[in-house]
Amino acid sequence: MKIVKFETWWVRRDNCLFDEKRQGKSNMPWDVVVIKITTDNGIEGLSVAMAARSGAVTEAYLNDNIAPILMGRDPYDREAIWHELWNIDRHLGFFPVYLPGPVDVALWDIAAKAAGLPLYKYIGAYRNKLPVYASGLFHETVDQYVEEALYYKSLGINAYKAHPPGPVEMDMKIHQALRDAVGDDHVLLTDPVAEYSLDEAIKVGRHLEQLNYRWFEEPFRDFEVNKYKQLCAALDIPIAATETTRGCHWGVAQSIINNAADIVRADVSWKNGITGTLKIAHMAEAFGLRCEIHTTTINYMDIVNLHVSCAIRNCEYYEYFVPEDQFQFPTKGKLPIDSQGMITVPESPGVGAELDWELIEKQCVSYKIIEA
Repeated sequence: MKIVKFETWWVRRDNCLFDEKRQGKSNMPWDVVVIKITTDNGIEGLSVAMAARSGAVTEAYLNDNIAPILMGRDPYDREAIWHELWNIDRHLGFFPVYLPGPVDVALWDIAAKAAGLPLYKYIGAYRNKLPVYASGLFHETVDQYVEEALYYKSLGINAYKAHPPGPVEMDMKIHQALRDAVGDDHVLLTDPVAEYSLDEAIKVGRHLEQLNYRWFEEPFRDFEVNKYKQLCAALDIPIAATETTRGCHWGVAQSIINNAADIVRADVSWKNGITGTLKIAHMAEAFGLRCEIHTTTINYMDIVNLHVSCAIRNCEYYEYFVPEDQFQFPTKGKLPIDSQGMITVPESPGVGAELDWELIEKQCVSYKIIEA
């Protein structure tokens, strides 16, 4: 097979996930760029890229820097293409963290479709379903967190992750209120996406241990490796890190060898696709660590995450970003979560998720095509 066509649709999403504190004064539309790669025998690989803050930037990188590398290539040469894109990144490409992962996803989609297999079986299946945890957005009040956790508990989802807004005192109130509300048997996690000092993080972590939280995620920036090392040494609760660590498995390795994470994070958008995420998961497994797959904020790509999670052993949960309506676009239908809080991987060839092409065309800002 040879790649003969590369198409992109920059699609307006009409949504911003962040409040003013996190958005800043710059414009932050949460758009997407849909990618289609077509081979000479007509197989299409599909993917969706984030286009946060500037769809024009994402579109330009894809068409100016990445598409020329793909045209005329065999889509099975994923590893060679993956490393070539890293070489371009180092030599002043400096791709956004959410590229070129989606391109790698489209290449895997082509290969799985050509084999007539669902993606997770093409990779190598370990299971076909996972328990989910509801992962909420930032809220203003303690009651909003409690109401959200109880709502998803009522749907049969037996785990909830808070993103408390800070400061530390507020976060601890939220942690306590959640445990009081959902009971001792409900799984709770927290991810403050914070800039805690080390002493604040230790204080919060010890409180979380008393409340029997499952893990404590991202209390610092991911590059603060020494702080993470000290925190991991001070606490018994597992510390989850590396969600935004650059450098794919090379970057995550620095946290592992410095004992600066008990759980590592990866996803197919921010960690260079399926290829990069598998490298991280397998490396973590070799060190006896879990690799908990992180949401991409886009349902289509989170289905890809599900395939990867079902092809590795060391992932315990599926991150279900809620409310789902915020993240469904541009995918048709809801995620396949049942009343017991389990999500089952699609069995059709490739990714197995359907894009809403009518909506994509309706809200398309720009369409570009490159043909061999």
